[in-house]
Amino acid sequence: MKNHITDNTQISPELLERVKKLKHVALDMDGTIYNGTTLFPYTISFLNRLKRLGISYSFLTNNPSKSISDYLKKLERLGIPVTEEEIYTSAVATIDYLKNKYPEVKRLFILGTPSMIQQFEKAGYISAENSAEDEPDALVVAFDMTLTYDRLCRAAWWAKQGKLYVATNPDKVCPTDQPVVLVDCASIYSCIETATGRRPDIVLGKPQKEMLDGILTSKNLKPEEVAMVGDRIYTDMIMARNAGAFGVLVLTGEATLEEAKNADSELDIILPSIETLGNLIEYSHSR
Repeated sequence: MKNHITDNTQISPELLERVKKLKHVALDMDGTIYNGTTLFPYTISFLNRLKRLGISYSFLTNNPSKSISDYLKKLERLGIPVTEEEIYTSAVATIDYLKNKYPEVKRLFILGTPSMIQQFEKAGYISAENSAEDEPDALVVAFDMTLTYDRLCRAAWWAKQGKLYVATNPDKVCPTDQPVVLVDCASIYSCIETATGRRPDIVLGKPQKEMLDGILTSKNLKPEEVAMVGDRIYTDMIMARNAGAFGVLVLTGEATLEEAKNADSELDIILPSIETLGNLIEYSHSR
C-alpha cells in the first residue's frame, strides 16, 4: 500500500516535498496525542521537535464535553503547555456557527455536560430548563457523558416540534483506555432520529472544513501548508480533504489499517503514530 508509511519505508521524493512544505500541524487529541487519560510516550518529544523545526501546531477535537478551560487544565496536567488560542473544539465551532448564521437565537436546550453548557453560557447563551414551559430557540445535541433519560426525551420533544436542531459532531464513539464503549454524539442523535424521524439540521465539527478555516485565516496559511493529523477516516481525513490540507491518519486510535485500506478514496498518508510523522518531517528538512 503506497501511502502506508513506516520508519522502514522508502519515501518518494513527491511525498517528501509535500511534507517539507508544512508550516502548521493541526492535531486531533483523543486517539492521536493521548488515549483517554494516557498520554502517548512520544507526544512531548514530537511537539518539541515541531517547535525546533519552526512548525506551529494547534489542537482540534470533536469532543465538546469539556470547556476550553478544562482542556487547558487537562493538557497542562499531561505536561503539554498550550494557550487558549491553540485549542478549537466542536462546541466552539457550534457557538461560532450559531452566532454567524442565527444571531437571533439566545435560548438553547442543550444535551451536553455541565462544562460544555458553561462554555455556551460564557458565550452569552441561556440554557433552557428541562421543562415544556421553558421553550428554547434551538436544540443542541452533543457528546453528553451526563445524559439522563428524561433530558433525552425532552430533546426528542423539541426536535419533534421543529426547533432549529444542531449537533456538535458526527462521532459514533469516543476513544478511551477504559473497558467501556463511550457512546458519542452521533449515537445520541441517532436515538432521537429513531424516536422522531428527524435528523439534525446540521452536524458540525470535523469533517466540516470550518474547523480548519480559522487556523488558515489567523496564521495566513495555504491549505497545503497544513497537516491535519487524526485517528479517524470519517472525520479527520475527510475534513483534511474538504479543506485541501494534507491528511495524516495515525493508527493509535479508532481507525485500523484494514479500514484504511478499504477507505472509499486513497488517503494522503497512513502512519503508525505521530512519532513516525515527526521522523518524516525532520527527514524532509534534512535533505
